[in-house]
Amino acid sequence: MNKILVVALLFIPAVIPAAAQTPASSANPLSTWLRDAYLRNRNNILRAADRMPGENYGMRPGAQEEVRTFGAQVGHLANYNFLWCSQAKGEKNPKTGINLEKLSTKAEVIQALNEAFAYCEGVYNSLTDATGTEMIDITQENGRQTRNLRMGLLILNYGHNNEIYGSMVSYLRMKNISPTGSEPRPQTKQ
Repeated sequence: MNKILVVALLFIPAVIPAAAQTPASSANPLSTWLRDAYLRNRNNILRAADRMPGENYGMRPGAQEEVRTFGAQVGHLANYNFLWCSQAKGEKNPKTGINLEKLSTKAEVIQALNEAFAYCEGVYNSLTDATGTEMIDITQENGRQTRNLRMGLLILNYGHNNEIYGSMVSYLRMKNISPTGSEPRPQTKQ
């Protein structure tokens, strides 16, 4: 996790000038950028999950049983949004003991995903550059206790969401479904 934080922190200086150009973000350019990036990514993930037909939620890209199904990928994403956002909030994970990767229907998986994103929105919406630099206690998946920057944990969450979205795109492409990120962009007037 620390390696991802270092990479993310190296990326942030490139983001500051772009974020600082937006008047609403001038007071909190880093947290504003992260919130906006998270929300754009969330929307892509929700549309991708919706585009996959329910009968393909049990699909794997190959015969390897250790590779997650499409539905398990989406459930995994929901699991980690609850885990990391609860820690960023300083709360107990509301889904402790529930493995959302094991849900069996598209409706159940999408409901869990919507709940996870709704839970995380409060964290991203209340984030400021100052609260993002606060050190928080984290319990990693393996039970190890550590401390990290709140924003570092949320950058990790955003990056993980992107990683899982990339996997979802592969599954969609295998079924000849155009992923949301491949939609034509609106033309802007110059």
